[in-house]
Amino acid sequence: MFDQSVAVNINKEETAMDPSNSIVIETHDLSKAYKGTQAVSSLNLTVKQHSIFGFLGPNGAGKSTTIKLLLGLARPTGGSAQIFGYDTQRDSASIRKRVGYLAQDPRYYEHMTARETLRFTAHFFYSGPRAGIEKRVEETLELVGLSDKADRPIKGFSGGERQRLGIAQAQVNYPDLIILDEPAASLDPQGRHDVLEVMERLRKHTTIFYSTHILSDVQKVSDTVAILDHGKLISEAPIEELLNANSAPVFTLGLRGETEKARLHIASLPWVSAIQARPVNNHISWEVTVSDEGLAETQLLPEVLSGGEVIVLDYGRRKVDLEDIFLALTEGDQNGKH
Repeated sequence: MFDQSVAVNINKEETAMDPSNSIVIETHDLSKAYKGTQAVSSLNLTVKQHSIFGFLGPNGAGKSTTIKLLLGLARPTGGSAQIFGYDTQRDSASIRKRVGYLAQDPRYYEHMTARETLRFTAHFFYSGPRAGIEKRVEETLELVGLSDKADRPIKGFSGGERQRLGIAQAQVNYPDLIILDEPAASLDPQGRHDVLEVMERLRKHTTIFYSTHILSDVQKVSDTVAILDHGKLISEAPIEELLNANSAPVFTLGLRGETEKARLHIASLPWVSAIQARPVNNHISWEVTVSDEGLAETQLLPEVLSGGEVIVLDYGRRKVDLEDIFLALTEGDQNGKH
């Protein structure tokens, strides 16, 4: 855990988090238009304290515009937004003292080391003994896994190391909120894994709001996800609720034997909605969609085996994929469904 006493915040009283308020970000019909193009339309978000909030959408959906509105870097053409209860337009200076931010493509002084970069950043937020600031820098380097590279020039850093350094810059003032714009978009699988791991470690220290178009990343680390498409919010929910609410349970089976006779029997059961059968190598694969999950869990496998004419090679429940839900929601939005 960080020792907050090691350096003195310049404006400590203003930055104290109100423990009675668990809402960090709240927007009310937030909108932004550019020359007649609606980039963000009537956006209503609620981000709770100490959550990892995934702001998901394809490129051009309005994610970066929303972040600019939250940071007070752009003025809304409609609605409002509050962070820590402060209005993002009237009180942007107070908000930014408590927020860490990582842009999608962070830039550095290439000749500086990671330690020098964090030391430079920390001096914007803290006054006090040099040793206190040095301790803060060292703790932050350790948090993002850069302690062993702390004194190397940044010009030699990989993409993942640069992103982790950017997160360290955003975290060095121990903010109440970190906003990350596509933190893993341009990274290879190892770099993405490292960044997501850092985000997971930050969970106990702060609230994280991050935008992304990488569906698998959202499913790995987020508590709550909001899906934005063409500037409009089409869904916001805890990720497990979103996964479970938007798809019927599907059970998968690998079978050999008299599968057609078994298929007709299973299809006749009132709690079976559909069966998709297809050949896979030397067996038949089924995907069985059901309307009653409880009955399926207890009765599907016995019913399949009841005729004694098939062998079950594998059996399980298909894991719900966020990609399927995302495509269903965005395609529905494009067809005028919400």
